[in-house]
Parts: sequence; C-alpha cells; structure tokens
Amino acid sequence: MMRELKGYKQGVNLGGWYSQCDYSEDRLDNFIVESDFERIAKWGFDHVRLPIDYNIVIKSDGQLIEDGFNRIEKVIKWCVEYGLNVVLDLHKTLGYSFDEGENESGFFTSPEYQEIFYAFWNEMIRRFGKYEKNVMFELLNEVTDKEYLTSWINIYKHAISLIRETLPNIKILVGSYWYNSVWTVKDLEGPFDENTVLSFHCYDPQLFTHQRAYWQKMMPADFVTEYPVKYGFLKEKSQEIYGNSEMFEGFDENEIIGPKFFEHIFESAINTAEKFDVPLYCGEYGVIDKADIESTLRWYRDIHAVLKKHNIGHALWSYREMDFGLTDTRMDSIRDDIIKSGRM
Repeated sequence: MMRELKGYKQGVNLGGWYSQCDYSEDRLDNFIVESDFERIAKWGFDHVRLPIDYNIVIKSDGQLIEDGFNRIEKVIKWCVEYGLNVVLDLHKTLGYSFDEGENESGFFTSPEYQEIFYAFWNEMIRRFGKYEKNVMFELLNEVTDKEYLTSWINIYKHAISLIRETLPNIKILVGSYWYNSVWTVKDLEGPFDENTVLSFHCYDPQLFTHQRAYWQKMMPADFVTEYPVKYGFLKEKSQEIYGNSEMFEGFDENEIIGPKFFEHIFESAINTAEKFDVPLYCGEYGVIDKADIESTLRWYRDIHAVLKKHNIGHALWSYREMDFGLTDTRMDSIRDDIIKSGRM
C-alpha cells in the first residue's frame, strides 16, 4: 500500500499569477486576491499549488528580489489563515523552462545556473522553513527531454540534501521528464526518505484534453472530439496527429475508454512509489476550455475515481483562466460535480 500524503489530498493550481504572465504589478497584485483563498477553502480543497518563475524572486546575477519573496510569504499566510497548505513550485529556473517560447537554456549543463538554483532553494529554506507544516517544496516543474535525466537526478539529489540539512521533515516534491509524465516516474532514482513525494502530471489522452490547443505544434486547429470514445478512434487519430499510438496499445479497439485507462497508465508510477515507500502526487491535470462541457465532467469523474482509489493527492489545472479555468463561467454547471468527484 502506498504511503499517504496528508494535507495534499485535493487542491487547485494558481497558474498564471506568479508564473506564465506579463509580471506586471497589476497582474501580481490583482489576478488572485485574498478572497480567492477563502473561496478555495469553502469549496473543500485542502491545498493550492503556486507556480513561481525565478525572475519574480531572483535576478540572473543571483541578486534576490525582496518584493517577490514578500509576495510568496503573503500567499503562505493567507493559506494558513484559511486552513490550506501550499506547494511552492519553481515553475521556471534560470536556464530552463518547459515552455520553449521562454528561450531559457543551459541549466542542465551550467554549474553557474545550477548554483543560482541552489541559492534560490537555500533562500526558500531560510525564509519559509518556519512554515514547514504548511508548505511543500517542488524543486522544478516539468523537465522535458530524456537527455536531461542524468543531470536532473544529480541536481535533485543535491538540492534534497541541502534542504534536509535544515529541514528534515518538510515535504519535497520531485518529478521526472517528458513534462512530468506518469510513464517516467519509474526512471527517478532514489533512495528517498518518507518526506519525499514523487510527482506526475496527467492530461491524457491529450487528443481530448488539448483538442485545438493553439500552443501544441502538431495539434490541428480544427480537431474536435468527445469523451469517452473508442480506443480504436484514439489509436488511429494519435498515429495520424502525433505519429505514435503506443499509449492505446493492448486495449480492445471497440472498447470505450474509461477508468481502466488511468489504471493502466498510472500502474508503473504507483509501483515505483510503493517500492520507495513514498507518496505519489498528481500536480496538474485538466481539460481545455474548448472541450464540450459534458465530456469534460466525464473525464474528471474517470480520472478522479482512479486517483482516489490509489490515494493519490492531486491539484487540478487551473483556478482561473490559462485555457483550463475552474472559475470560468462555462464551468458553472459542472464545477460542484468536479470538486465533489475529486474529494478524498
């Protein structure tokens, strides 16, 4: 049986606030405010995940930005006030971003960039270690290419050891490559202590969750599909669009996709977490706002059934806007059902 992740059962991402934005004062001050935390708590969530881009808190020369750290502390205090925990997620670091458009490169081969990464986490330890009961540190969001894995393993092991010198009990979140794919959790290298958590993200099948996604190079602008559909359709379209249908191999082509699909793709990650005796956490999952609303609810119900069955904590993407907004008006008719279906 997998180790339980207390305090991080059901959450929501605060994407687009301190990350993936224009970084204007108006955005940082007003995109999300205190009343949003009260609302999130009333909905029954127990935590939020806060993506943070490095340039909010640290300059390229390593100089700290006091205002950025003050903003993070404000979020932590709001979370404590409303009974929420918070994942502090380094969404972009100097020299690396999961988004090619950010034009960050060199992190995995540059000792200088890595030192700035360690300096960032040392500062996070110094400032926010006192909140260790309410905070989980996520070392880096979505490593992309497999070629980075060896370097990433060395980096996260060193970062964990730095944190553990001062904070032996704080939770630390570690993800793998292919954008934190659930398939690659098995490639993470331990040993891990009981306060380390293995992370994955799940937007599968992307043919549904990312239909007509303008930022995906291979996704046709006019491709539309419902959920659920037959595996045969998904296999055919996946081969046609992505040139790969491996995800749907082994299923009866006439069978309708459902919870069994998530059981299948989560299996190796669950086994890995059990092997290391650590919790497993799904830090992002969701459906694009271009999908029809009834299909969206059906997808959430299926993934939630499997996340709950295996006691996997989760945070949906995302609270507001970002093409996946839980608070979007289009979600009014299904929002309560989505939240209820994910409650553990």
